[in-house]
Amino acid sequence: MRIPQFNALRALEGVARLGSMTRTAQELHLTPSAISHALKLLEQEIGLPLVTRDGRGVRLTKAGALYAEEIRKAFSIIGNARNTARESQVKGRFTVSCSPGLAIFWLVHQITDFRELFPDVELNIFCPERLEDVSDPNVDLFIAYGSGNWRGHVSELLTELEYAPYCSPALLNSGSRLLGPEDLARFPLLHLNSYEDWTRWFSAAGVSNLNAESGIVMSNMYLVLAAALEGVGVAMGDSIACRRALTQGQLVRPFTLSIRSTEAYYFVGEEEKYEQPVNRAFREWVKLRLPLS
Repeated sequence: MRIPQFNALRALEGVARLGSMTRTAQELHLTPSAISHALKLLEQEIGLPLVTRDGRGVRLTKAGALYAEEIRKAFSIIGNARNTARESQVKGRFTVSCSPGLAIFWLVHQITDFRELFPDVELNIFCPERLEDVSDPNVDLFIAYGSGNWRGHVSELLTELEYAPYCSPALLNSGSRLLGPEDLARFPLLHLNSYEDWTRWFSAAGVSNLNAESGIVMSNMYLVLAAALEGVGVAMGDSIACRRALTQGQLVRPFTLSIRSTEAYYFVGEEEKYEQPVNRAFREWVKLRLPLS
């Protein structure tokens, strides 16, 4: 059973409780457009209309009200689980190896919540040079990016990624139009390590007359997004790395078309460490929070 994204559930519960997307956005430190987008995604995922929109705001449908009530019950269970976790004496030194993209663009923004939940855990986080590296014997849990095949280790799919073009609003306001994929010929393309992502996206968009092997190639996602934020060009970004900048209006997504990554994020670990209490608690916390802005 696929569980909807946690931030979409929080958006619906907030609108049901507060009666306003604006107040819900303020409570969750997001924008009203981000709340609206989350509700639309949730409606698409469960296949039911949850809210009706008119000039006076939003109202929950009957299905939306019933679903929101069940979400509220689930959140109550989660809150009780938090208290139980505090009482379970999950403690000790715990070392996580996390790929740089996930660590920089998501984990560091969320880790305060984990520390408040498990104050007796001494957490160490570091980033390996290779995204798929799971060789360090001192690491308790790896969050690695790869194909899912790590011989001699337990692996568990965490999340797949969706890639799409992202750029700064200033770039769109610079005078050159970006109404369709063909208009990308007027903008520099920003690449991560290779031309593969842009080549695949052009193919999915049915564009054959543009050169995907043009623009600037950079060695890590931080550089690619820094360049996009500065208005250097259009980046092929993923759904986690770009989430905060998109929510805060620093980046925009000019096209709805996305492509799925050929690889994904996985939990990876040695079998004897994988079910230790701290390890299990950290994994469950990540699955609950990801991908929350």
